[in-house]
Amino acid sequence: MLANFSRLKVLNVRELRTHWGRALASVLVVAVSAALLVAVLGVSGSITGSIDRLATSIGGDADLEVSGITGDGVDESMLAAVTATGGVRAAVPLIRTRVTADGQPALLIGLGQNAAELHSDLQTAISDQLDRGSPVTSASDGVIVGAGLGVAKGQPFQIAGSTQVTAVAVVDGPAARRLNDAHFVIAPLALAQRLSGRAGRLDSILVFTTSGKDPGAVRTALTTALQGKAVVATPSFRAAQASSSFAILQAMTLLAASVSLVVAAFLSYNAMSIAIAQRRPLISTMRALGGRRRTIMSDMLFEAALVGFLGGVVGSAFGVLIGRLAIGELPSTMVQTLDARLEYVLPVWVVPLTVVACVLASTCASALAARQIHAVAPIEALAPNGATTADRGSRRLRIAAGVAGAVLLAVTVGVVTADLGRIAIASIALSFIGFSALCFAFSGPIIAAAAAVARRFGPAGVLGAATIERAPRRMWVAMMTVLTAVVTTVAVTGATSNAVDSTVASFASIAQADVWVSSAAATDYSSALLPPGTDAAVAAVPGVARVVPDQMAFATVDDSRVMLLGIAANSHRDIFTSLSPEDRHRLLDGDGVALSRDLGTSMNVAAGDQITLQTPTGPRTVRVLALVPYFSGMTGTVAMSLDAMQGWFDRAGASDLEVTVAPGADPDTVRAAIRKVVAPEAFVYSGDEALDGVASALDQVIAVITIIAWIVVVVSAVTLLNTLMLSVLDRRREIGVLRAIGATRSFTLKAILAEAAGIGIVGAALGLVLGAAIQYLTSIALTNVLSIDVAWAPSPSMIGIGLAALAICLLGSVPPALRAARLDIVDAISAD
Repeated sequence: MLANFSRLKVLNVRELRTHWGRALASVLVVAVSAALLVAVLGVSGSITGSIDRLATSIGGDADLEVSGITGDGVDESMLAAVTATGGVRAAVPLIRTRVTADGQPALLIGLGQNAAELHSDLQTAISDQLDRGSPVTSASDGVIVGAGLGVAKGQPFQIAGSTQVTAVAVVDGPAARRLNDAHFVIAPLALAQRLSGRAGRLDSILVFTTSGKDPGAVRTALTTALQGKAVVATPSFRAAQASSSFAILQAMTLLAASVSLVVAAFLSYNAMSIAIAQRRPLISTMRALGGRRRTIMSDMLFEAALVGFLGGVVGSAFGVLIGRLAIGELPSTMVQTLDARLEYVLPVWVVPLTVVACVLASTCASALAARQIHAVAPIEALAPNGATTADRGSRRLRIAAGVAGAVLLAVTVGVVTADLGRIAIASIALSFIGFSALCFAFSGPIIAAAAAVARRFGPAGVLGAATIERAPRRMWVAMMTVLTAVVTTVAVTGATSNAVDSTVASFASIAQADVWVSSAAATDYSSALLPPGTDAAVAAVPGVARVVPDQMAFATVDDSRVMLLGIAANSHRDIFTSLSPEDRHRLLDGDGVALSRDLGTSMNVAAGDQITLQTPTGPRTVRVLALVPYFSGMTGTVAMSLDAMQGWFDRAGASDLEVTVAPGADPDTVRAAIRKVVAPEAFVYSGDEALDGVASALDQVIAVITIIAWIVVVVSAVTLLNTLMLSVLDRRREIGVLRAIGATRSFTLKAILAEAAGIGIVGAALGLVLGAAIQYLTSIALTNVLSIDVAWAPSPSMIGIGLAALAICLLGSVPPALRAARLDIVDAISAD
């Protein structure tokens, strides 16, 4: 064991220190992938973790939770029915909603007199106040606040911007910090109902079952007792629903992270190929001294595992930092339904899993390159690299690579077209591996094409072409580095652009409304109701020809949080305009509902089937009129007539008004007049602004994906620099001889640049073709995930992106070319 460690330290670790630039580049590649994986998994885990933590901090060991089907909660009268159900030991009513307290986002918690039944952080944090019965049972406007709000004891402050309360106690400590990071306001139940505008309503009822009773049986009994007018589930149900709100973010970042991990594996293969080529003399000497191929190969794989481990650890640290920053920058459309303060909660398994994935990716990819060690003979390998034909690789291996590549592509196409959701997104990485294997299978013609391009640059290009042909394996590695950069930028940025363009196009009809009056900004879902009388006030504005009300709400359907849309005649809502004229009439008449395609798939229903919706007024069985490709960003949308939604879900009023301006009236003037008659909290914007809001909600996702793609390009440029620098170092004597017989520095510089141009141009051309193909597959996969028809639309910008990636990669050829031109003739000729 000690001898093995000494050998690794003397040979492999020393090589890493000597060639620290290449080692650093390899670690950087793996670190980027690790950072992406940790960031993606960390953000997803933080969302569910924050909701779970809040649920546990409030409910403690509660067995069940009764909550509203919509965000309006449940009627307070249900508390008696819950308490009277067999197997229920205690039922604690709660108000639990987001508010603005002293100008800061906070969680408002309303508690009844039996709050002491909660064995949780909430009960621990206010145990002293509960023992004194204040302020939970107080009739005054006194509240308990968490220390995170920065409100002092006795200080009056505003809640929801209009009602003044007084902090009679400020609590802090570990239990309070675990409760929404101490950003909370606790009030008596009646006061909390008044502050939240929910008189006679409860957000939830926490249920504690009798010892020995099966919670599943109690849940069934509660559902029966409540006649299906509320959701009865475990307290963790909210977390499961919350994660569905981030489907698009998870899908897009999963795509980028999976592709990045494959890129890391491929560039690890490149780095190992370079290392083996550079160490051929050392390997041959070890073989001549009796070293076994298996021992040498295992040492190289240890080196790759070390690089993967270091990259995984370093990248995980950066991924944690990125995740912490990302949590605070999530689009408002994704967090508006969450009542918890999002904290960074990294699942314990994320970092170990990421490090293991990085080690496996680096080691497995390097193992393919390390097979070259078997071709190193003790005598032949002492010759300069590229002097023998062994460098071309095994014909049998190329055939196997071609077959494997074709199989991987077939598997990818099968998975993508099988509508397997997010698995299809992850499978896109297989297509990258498959195309890489096919490129290896056809490495001969590809290298010949690169040499032909290099010859186009005159006499210096002829020399560059000869170099390409003499070291085909190394040049193939360099070319694939360029191809990787171009494919990644074209495929990832192109697919993202297609997804955004298709999403915006699917909402195009909302721009046909001249003015929108909404309870939320254009970038958010308008689930709150406008003040009563808003539609009449808007209709009375001069220049208004028509006002069409509609309503939006979040509800639970088949244990999933979905969006409900109540639609009236002449609505510009896309899910309505996408229906046939006959289905529109049937929907408005209340004869059925329309489902978004993703919801229909998850519920396993088709047009013509019947479904049962839980509503606050009891279960409603309705017919599915159509499945519509419609983007909701969640897990689906149900569209129904506005009358049905108002009646079934007990939600009188509207959340949006679609306003048509009379012919001849100035839309800007009418819009300004509308702003004057609506409530201050209402939003007024044009149809174009509404459409722009849809696009801007995805801007942050686009920015993340774009940054990821260009990081890969920069890393590829560094790898190309390493490859060409190795080529220059191996040919120092040859370059010295050329200089000695009259070759100028300019000629030498041009030869190296011509070599790089041949590699880069062919690699970029292949990258554009393969990138467009992968972009097409990704568009199909995103169609299934996002529930809209993502159209594959190659654009001229693809060529610009490819050329930009090529230019950055070719910049990596400049330092080796300058080094070759500046080589001292005497030193070069005397090089070993």
